[in-house]
Amino acid sequence: MRHVTIIAEAGQNHNGQLKMAYKLIDAAKKSGADFVKFQTSIPKLHVSKFAKKADYQIKNSKKKESQLKMLQKLSLTYQDFKKIKKYCRKKKIEFLSTPFDLKSVDFLDPLLNFYKIASADLNNLPLLKAIAKKNKPIILSTGASNLDEIKFAVNFLEENGCPDISLLHCILNYPTKYKDANLAMIQDLSKHFPNYTIGYSDHTLPDHEMITITTAYLMGAQIIEKHFTYDKTLPGNDHYHAMDDKDLKILLKNLNKINEIMGYNKKIVLKSEEISRLNARRSIVINVDVIKGEVINESMITTKRPGIGINPSNWDKVLGKSVNKNLDKNHILLWQDINIDPKENNGD
Repeated sequence: MRHVTIIAEAGQNHNGQLKMAYKLIDAAKKSGADFVKFQTSIPKLHVSKFAKKADYQIKNSKKKESQLKMLQKLSLTYQDFKKIKKYCRKKKIEFLSTPFDLKSVDFLDPLLNFYKIASADLNNLPLLKAIAKKNKPIILSTGASNLDEIKFAVNFLEENGCPDISLLHCILNYPTKYKDANLAMIQDLSKHFPNYTIGYSDHTLPDHEMITITTAYLMGAQIIEKHFTYDKTLPGNDHYHAMDDKDLKILLKNLNKINEIMGYNKKIVLKSEEISRLNARRSIVINVDVIKGEVINESMITTKRPGIGINPSNWDKVLGKSVNKNLDKNHILLWQDINIDPKENNGD
């Protein structure tokens, strides 16, 4: 049975308010997420004043401000994140945050068991190096990257001390259209990185049955990351395309059902099949009245239910054998009805 790790990406859906961050943690815990993830940065260290807002940021923001000013309003302080870490520990949910600058890498180190690196930083060598040298596991999103870039990043991280890397298929577009989700890329990553854990970071609009992420799980994703909110109507960049607690509960219900119906990974006869095995399978049956001593030929036998006698896989073993008693038509043939060599290995 495959296990999946669920990361509720709170991101900046706290809208720069610590109380909202707590509410996101509560909702993620209540919904069954394994991790609640935030984004930690000092905006001026990773965004210049010339950076424009992305289209989805413009669409969901009426104010004409730069990306830098927008992020400064949405950011929490380092002191806030210490409180968030403490609150996560109290609520018994794992804390995770993505650093976007070198100072934040160092700040987060004592707070994290592993690091998450955003797709946009897959080629950011100074940041990759700083994180790798912390010698902790890393989850790396691969949105907007080709295979050569991913291989280079993985090699670079390992060469600089990272002991364990997981890769997330991701489409770097908000929101991602369903036709662009390309979940088959999960299998391509698994093919090229067979010794790595592969997952999926989703940016599609949540559908009512959570089919997209459920499909990602079926494609082999062992980590699922999805933007998370407790209210999709809140103002901000990511609330509208995030999943909420209801969506996450539906997803986990889907995954639990899949795990239930997947069952064993080896083909065996289940206990629940034993009665059907007897009733539905067939036995070799005498097709005519037979006198003691007669030799069985194909015209004298057939196969019929139930499967309580000699099973039809022994058809050729029965042919040519003589019967040791009179047998009526429709008699279910048993091994004790025929003369066989004691040394002969017979099945049922």
